[in-house]
Amino acid sequence: MTQVWQPDDGFPDMPRPTAAGWLRLVLRGVPMVILNFGGLILLLLIRLVERPVYGMHRPVTGRLVQGVCILCLKILGLRLEVSGRPMKEGGAVVANHSSWLDIFVLNAAKRIYFVSKAEVAGWAGIGWLARATGTVFIRRDRREAQAQTEVFRERMGGGHKLLFFPEGTSTDNMRVLPFKTTLFASFFDPALRPHLHVQPVTVIYHAPYGEDRRFYGWFGEMGFGVHAIQMLSAARGGRVQVIWHTPLAAAEAKDRKALAAAAEAAVRGAMPPERQIT
Repeated sequence: MTQVWQPDDGFPDMPRPTAAGWLRLVLRGVPMVILNFGGLILLLLIRLVERPVYGMHRPVTGRLVQGVCILCLKILGLRLEVSGRPMKEGGAVVANHSSWLDIFVLNAAKRIYFVSKAEVAGWAGIGWLARATGTVFIRRDRREAQAQTEVFRERMGGGHKLLFFPEGTSTDNMRVLPFKTTLFASFFDPALRPHLHVQPVTVIYHAPYGEDRRFYGWFGEMGFGVHAIQMLSAARGGRVQVIWHTPLAAAEAKDRKALAAAAEAAVRGAMPPERQIT
């Protein structure tokens, strides 16, 4: 069963859009749909040539995905602020998880490939986009750890930066949940550990002026459609910070629990004090 985080203080109100809000929704939503699915068609066509020539590497389609995500954030009016430097070493990226918007935000900040729960592959629309952009689908099951390690080894060997969310669920961006350690075990495979690094990343959403601080969070039993309408119809846009931390060398960590704890501490430590609760 997929874990779902439920808040203790309820959910932010999501009032129906005004007439002006519905107009903004159309003016933003139509370009976003065209941009995403038009980009998907273009990506698939490019991959027909790119795959035979470059194999696992995606020098053209990787940039295409990043460009689409940058444009989507501009359409939404969500200002992206990036600090720190993405690592040059091979390895993985781990971040806190607050919303479906994380896909656009993190792809806009750096060309990466997501590690996602297997159920997402079957979601209409989102699943198609995820598969086409190189997402790795996994089941959080220790019995499949060896198979996952082999996939990670292949993808990282191809120069891919794999990003996953160790919290295992999304929150309201007002906290960082304890990191689950299961996936960190793959990084201690003898073929990966000597040269693999894990880079923690903190993502902090700031709501538009006058809105609930949890405005951008998508969590619990929130419907995707309702939340997307709220984002597209908003009168003002907010901003999102992406903070890249110092990479952690798997070879220097005692075990997966120590590596997960160090990554969690880095992500949590960059949050504003009032957001450092669990």
